[in-house]
Amino acid sequence: MIDLHTHTVFSDGVLIPSELVRRAEFVGLKGIGITDHGDFSNIDFIVPRIVAVAEKLNSVLSIKVVPGIEITHVPPGLISDAAKKARSLGAKIIIVHGETISEPVAPGTNSAALEADIDILAHPGLISEEEVLKAKENRIFLEISARKGHSLTNGHVAMLAMKIGAKLVINSDSHAPEDLINDKMAKKVVCGAGLTENDYDIMQKNASLYINMV
Repeated sequence: MIDLHTHTVFSDGVLIPSELVRRAEFVGLKGIGITDHGDFSNIDFIVPRIVAVAEKLNSVLSIKVVPGIEITHVPPGLISDAAKKARSLGAKIIIVHGETISEPVAPGTNSAALEADIDILAHPGLISEEEVLKAKENRIFLEISARKGHSLTNGHVAMLAMKIGAKLVINSDSHAPEDLINDKMAKKVVCGAGLTENDYDIMQKNASLYINMV
């Protein structure tokens, strides 16, 4: 499995990057994105450090580590600027913390994210058809989430993505060792969203684009 959405002690995760990567490798992951929560207070602190550790780990490990950021609870009008800053610092994956129904994410976050230079809109909640179409047009992946709470609207996201033709990825949104999932569990999450194992294979192919960057 390739999991492009995880967290470390650089935000609200519990593991340092090297241990997270080792544990991911142990459960069978082929690639992992480290995408800690960021806003204008810490993007310039987090991204260069994740870029540096990813480069070191990629020089000696078979699992591929992709450095990134999850832009989180940034006001919609500032999301584009935050994404530009993260990209300039070397982030290979830029995720925006979408309008999950389990948190008070600002209305308009999904729409603003889909107009910015980002890669994945995480847990987009009750995303609209217009927004899914925008994701398709701007080649932004929508996330099927394995995380409790965020996963409640996976079926809605999957249904609209299939209807409109937007592309999907499956991620764990891991914050702790027990959050990491293997290939078998990821397939169950995908099938639980009303999709198929073939859809899972396509989602993994989508994710592999980022592994090829490092």
